Amino acid sequence: MIHVEKLTKYYGDFCAVNGIDLDVRTGEITGLLGPNGAGKTTTLRMLTGYLEPTSGTIRVDRHDTSTDMLSIKRLMGYLPESAPLYHNMLVYDYLDYVARIRGLADGKKDERIRAMADLCGLRGIMHKPVGELSKGLKQRVGLAHAMIDDPQVLVLDEPTSGLDPNQIVEIRDIIRTIGRDKTIILSTHILSEAEATCDRIVIIDRGRIVADGSTEMLKQGAGHDRTISLTLAGVDAAQAKAMLSDLPGITGIDEEPSGAPGELRLTLAATGTDDLRAAVYRAVRATDWTLLELRQEGKSLEKVFRELTQEA
Repeated sequence: MIHVEKLTKYYGDFCAVNGIDLDVRTGEITGLLGPNGAGKTTTLRMLTGYLEPTSGTIRVDRHDTSTDMLSIKRLMGYLPESAPLYHNMLVYDYLDYVARIRGLADGKKDERIRAMADLCGLRGIMHKPVGELSKGLKQRVGLAHAMIDDPQVLVLDEPTSGLDPNQIVEIRDIIRTIGRDKTIILSTHILSEAEATCDRIVIIDRGRIVADGSTEMLKQGAGHDRTISLTLAGVDAAQAKAMLSDLPGITGIDEEPSGAPGELRLTLAATGTDDLRAAVYRAVRATDWTLLELRQEGKSLEKVFRELTQEA
């Protein structure tokens, strides 16, 4: 649906987007993930025609932005980080106004306004001025605006920015519902939101794509490093660390606060492809220690993100 090739954007001498290649497939929720200033918003603004690229190619459903931007805008709904709402209008009047601008006939217009009111949970506030709504409700109105003419592609820039946890869950659920039959590309720097919402994650750092794939693919591609957490009782800390550090595949041991008297909580850094929990269990069983907890964790998305985007 969306094909981007060697996309570049300069602001004077500063390169905000540096030669991005990206394909977004139909029916896929793709998240652009990156630190502030990575180039996410600039990329989305070029995709939607609000910024002209310095160089590169953007095609949406075989339409090229350089020659047929109007056709692309007919296919696309866009919600920028700050929804462009008219605060002095009632919610219904605002959506009616947007629908007319998008060229919907009266019968279709009324049908879409009702559908968006149901989808975005706006039924109870259609008579209220936009300016009196909470930020979360304004985001819902912005989503309804972006979806009013049933676009094939939906572009969302930081759709949950500034919302409280309950509002974030509500907006996430709406995006997942929409994503069943739409192509969605959204930007965020919130790792948990990208992991919970997106089918695919593209990590951008300093204008370049540094990773692309599902959450599990990114974790696996980052190597086999993982951690083993265990909690012991009736044990000398120095003795336990010395014994466990000698196990093959254990590359480091950190002691964590246990929160309970007489308990020792350790985090073992492990490498390689073998599951080392069995070796840890056998080593503990050969002693008179009490094993209270043993679990293994793979590399988290947060750790992958930090490794890919940290400053040199």
